[in-house]
Amino acid sequence: MGDARYFSSSKRGEIHELKEELNSPNKDKKKEAIKKVIAAMTVGKDVSPLFPDVVNCMQTNSIEVKKLVYLYVINYAKSQPELAILAVNTFRKDTMDPNPLIRALAVRTMGSIKLEQMTEYLLEPLRRCCKDQDPYGFVAVLKDMLSDANPMVVSNAGSSGVVAVEFVWVNIIAAVIALCEMQQQSGKRMMPLDEKTVSNLLLALNECTEWAQVIILDAITMFQPKDSKQAKEMIERVSARLSHVNSAVVLSAIKVIMKMMEKLNNTDMIRVMCRRLSAPLVTLLSQEPEIQYIALRNIRLIVQKRPIVLQGEVKVFFCKYNDPIYVKMEKLDVMGRIALKLEAAADVCVNAILELIEHRADYVLQESVVSMRDVFRKYPGKYEFVIGPLCENLESLAKPEAKEAMIWILGEYPDRIENAGDLLYSFLDGFFSETYAVQQELLTAAIKFFLKDTSKTNQDIVSKVLKACTDSSSNPDLRDRGYMYWRMLSMGDLEKCKKIVVAPLPRITDTSLLVESNLLEVLLGTIGQLSSIYFIAPDELIEGTKQYEEMEDYYEDQSSVEDRSQNIKAVKAAMASPRSYEERTTDLDSGSEDTSSSSSSDEDDDDESSDSETEDEETPTTATPDLPIQRFMVRPEDQKGVNNSVNAVERLAICCTSLARSSSTGVSDAISGGNGHTGLKVAGGIGFVKGVLCMELLIGNSGGIPLTGFAIQCNKNAFGLAPKSTQIAGMPDTLQPGSSVSVRVPLEPNRLNSGSPPPNHPPLLLQTAIKTNVDIFYMNVPYTLYVVFEPKQMINADQFLSLWQRCGADRQTSRAATPSQPLNPEMVVARLRQANLFHVNTRGSRDGGSAALYFGACLTNRLVVLLELVLTRTVPQEVMVNVRTETPPLVNHMHYLIESLLQLKPAPKAQQAATGSSATKRAHNEDALPEGKTRDKKAFQSKLEKEKTEQADGLEFEDPVEDEFEKEEIIDGDASDAEMAAEEEDAAAAGGTAVYRPGVDKVEE
Repeated sequence: MGDARYFSSSKRGEIHELKEELNSPNKDKKKEAIKKVIAAMTVGKDVSPLFPDVVNCMQTNSIEVKKLVYLYVINYAKSQPELAILAVNTFRKDTMDPNPLIRALAVRTMGSIKLEQMTEYLLEPLRRCCKDQDPYGFVAVLKDMLSDANPMVVSNAGSSGVVAVEFVWVNIIAAVIALCEMQQQSGKRMMPLDEKTVSNLLLALNECTEWAQVIILDAITMFQPKDSKQAKEMIERVSARLSHVNSAVVLSAIKVIMKMMEKLNNTDMIRVMCRRLSAPLVTLLSQEPEIQYIALRNIRLIVQKRPIVLQGEVKVFFCKYNDPIYVKMEKLDVMGRIALKLEAAADVCVNAILELIEHRADYVLQESVVSMRDVFRKYPGKYEFVIGPLCENLESLAKPEAKEAMIWILGEYPDRIENAGDLLYSFLDGFFSETYAVQQELLTAAIKFFLKDTSKTNQDIVSKVLKACTDSSSNPDLRDRGYMYWRMLSMGDLEKCKKIVVAPLPRITDTSLLVESNLLEVLLGTIGQLSSIYFIAPDELIEGTKQYEEMEDYYEDQSSVEDRSQNIKAVKAAMASPRSYEERTTDLDSGSEDTSSSSSSDEDDDDESSDSETEDEETPTTATPDLPIQRFMVRPEDQKGVNNSVNAVERLAICCTSLARSSSTGVSDAISGGNGHTGLKVAGGIGFVKGVLCMELLIGNSGGIPLTGFAIQCNKNAFGLAPKSTQIAGMPDTLQPGSSVSVRVPLEPNRLNSGSPPPNHPPLLLQTAIKTNVDIFYMNVPYTLYVVFEPKQMINADQFLSLWQRCGADRQTSRAATPSQPLNPEMVVARLRQANLFHVNTRGSRDGGSAALYFGACLTNRLVVLLELVLTRTVPQEVMVNVRTETPPLVNHMHYLIESLLQLKPAPKAQQAATGSSATKRAHNEDALPEGKTRDKKAFQSKLEKEKTEQADGLEFEDPVEDEFEKEEIIDGDASDAEMAAEEEDAAAAGGTAVYRPGVDKVEE
């Protein structure tokens, strides 16, 4: 079992036993006791009474025991500061121990105890350890200064580091590393560099390891030379590192040289240094692919600052057959930029791109199309011979950027492309599945086609595109542009239209890769680090820096405290919602008082939110509004590898105010992909938006690299739900780290049917996969049963009667419940209509005490669910929910849906039978049977058949309580004249039996 056994014991009198073991003379027994104490402290038990006994165990030579005791002291120092001070003598003794590990451990522990009294005891060990000959102890001292409770200790850290530099060469490295780390975390200048200090650091380069050289070179970049002469001397002393075997040392040396070149005022010297930088950069491009990629990203920054670097070195950017895709794409992009910047190199670059196109690799083709579009803009009429090979690979284009570029080429050169109209028409088939940028490019290209050639084919194309943009598009920009073109063409003056739409385009200049000047200076100071690869400032990339914390505080201040609390409350309510249902449908005992209390508090929150919702739904409406899409967190039991930290939920909930206000929102933390990668956060749900079934997702990038290449797919499921397209409409091409976007994915049923029934308990889960450039992320998107109901009435009165009888009482499931507020039939009909549950008939009893409402729903896979709701007029009101279906797995989902729509609370199980029988009897008048008599089944069937025959002959029966509950017309258009039959004329006239006859003659299905 290992150390896990320490966490499994929980018995009475354990504190007393531990106290005895801690005072035992046996060292092994004492060590075991300390481990038990730490284990108990870890799981949240109060072991503070053992403080004196644990502190006495510090007087040992075992480093393992000391570490455990120090951990205990740090944890309880705040709650018992007086006792913590008693351990000072032992701490001071350990700071003079011959073992540097113990010395460093003691100093670090003293600095971790946040007590004002500890500061005065810490000063002397700090002074002594600042002169420590061992670098381990010195680093511990410097790190300890940063977290000290006394700000004076922190402010003196820089001067202490400078003093230590004068002693041991090894300590120089430790001092620089520690001070750089402290400076990064505190945001203050902790290492004042002067000429003497920098000279010592440069001398130490020859004595250091290669990784220590990187640290020293990074520190030297903070030095500001006085004049050009001093900068030149610095460059000469660092230039030897450009030929180092370690790539990190080379990049750090380049960083120092780029920094010092700013002080040079000699143009010839600058040109010489730029040429000197070319050789090491070219060497980096011949190493491993990972180093090549880092070099390519840094080359962008260097070339923007010093364009003459790598002049004449175009060949190094040619793609090799064995280059990874990320290196090829980076090289292709650089070559395209070189072709735009250097006209002399354009021919070479275009020929290289043509050779790559011949290989027909999809990723190469897509980047080639984008690059060639820019080349066409830069050099119009010069490289049109490349258009033919590009059009031959049209079906390989999948990225939105490549589609945009190809559509632009088709619209710009239709007269030079054979069957250009057919090629453009092929993009129109998936118009609504494309991104808005592609749709906009299609619209412009179609107008260009028509203005250049007003043939019948082009007229069909432009009319189809204009109609799609103006009638069906939800993007206001695209719709307005469509109306603008439509009105422009309706004026009839095509020549003026040509001057506007088909006017000669100006030659482009490449500014897409230009980094803003202030950011460029920051990134040049981070060459070789992550910031220079992501093009993100260090303060935005690394949490814990002062700048990052200030920015985070600023954005938190922008959102009100009330909004944040509401959002977080909504998240927690959504998290608790699935569990609350399972707890009330099963007899499982959680076994924890905390769980029950938290669930009860969550139920109270749900009640408050339900009250506000029912107030809005008090007035029935004739329209059928969309039910809000419920967004739930992907639960651990449903999705392996999901981390549901509350902090992550709160952070993303604060950013997504609109989603949290609209419905109960849950947010998942970083989901693990199929290959173990993380970086994707998803919140979502399934519902109807403007009558269209769709999956609404909030997708966030919690990783450190941009996410691209998004695609979505669903697994086979009971209802065959699947996206209409694997492309996510409205998804940006690149999702930057820290950003999020809300998208809607239209769904269609009966496309991926699994042939198996749905699960027995809600919620229903749609297994979904989102593909990115990093990994394929799998998740379960929950939804309720109403999303798979047919949106129009499929069951009339005749069919309802037939199906109700065919299911029989054996397949009926009944549950009693109490509503959060009184319900009337009109309110129930209006609410259930929103969920596509269609009302068939309402029947009331004679005494006016109860009403029975009947509903039917047909699922998209042709399954049928029938519902009877019995409403009483008692106080408190009781509701009996009776569900009949030939598919048992749908029963629990139906009850869950009704309870959610009507805000019902299940009655205790002890009252279920009594409540259900009494409510049903009141509605059906079955309590009129004399005591001791039973219903005659044969007489019942005979009576029913006789009444059906009379109904077929044209006889009509009046509703005995017509003044109490008016009969409802059948909503189905084909059965508008049909009416539900009333109750039997009188229970006594039927010989003491009450017959309910809901409907007319049975119709064959």
